[in-house]
Amino acid sequence: MFITTDKTMKRLLAGACATVLGLGVAGGALAQGYGGPYGFGSKASPREIAAVDIDAMPDGRGLPPGKGDYATGNSLYAAKCASCHAPDLSGMAEVGGDKLIGGRGSLASGKPVKTIESYWPYASTVFDYVKRAMPLNAPGSLSDDEVYAITAYVLGEAKIIGKDEVMNASTLPNVKMPNRDGFVSDPRPDVYKYN
Repeated sequence: MFITTDKTMKRLLAGACATVLGLGVAGGALAQGYGGPYGFGSKASPREIAAVDIDAMPDGRGLPPGKGDYATGNSLYAAKCASCHAPDLSGMAEVGGDKLIGGRGSLASGKPVKTIESYWPYASTVFDYVKRAMPLNAPGSLSDDEVYAITAYVLGEAKIIGKDEVMNASTLPNVKMPNRDGFVSDPRPDVYKYN
């Protein structure tokens, strides 16, 4: 049986962590460095932060430069989206691809159909989600122009925008989604006060 003090255990853990990280004996010096008591991590660079700071707000803040149209989105959807969401955007449950359009007016029924068309309150959310999470096999791989185009295609197929409209950082926040008024705003203050 091995008995140790709390102080000794912390030293052993710091040494073991340093060894696992390939820092060897010198890694013990990191124990009080950046990243907490065990020296994990490093300060994120502005470039690293910019790579994940991609949120698109309902009023358009955070939307990047670029543009996309229905015709371009049609081709991109066929190549990058249809294998999960079906060529007609009806979804493919067997592979986990949600239905994207349809279901307007169904939310208060006994069989609600939650789609971009029936549920999502802001078009910027469509852009944000596609940019972050799609396609499933390569999330984040689409260019901003490709995301704008796919968004234009889906919104056009849902008859939310005209098929001749171009989506960009100026036009996307002005799209009036069918269920925009179906949500109740939360008047409570943000207790975390994110910067």
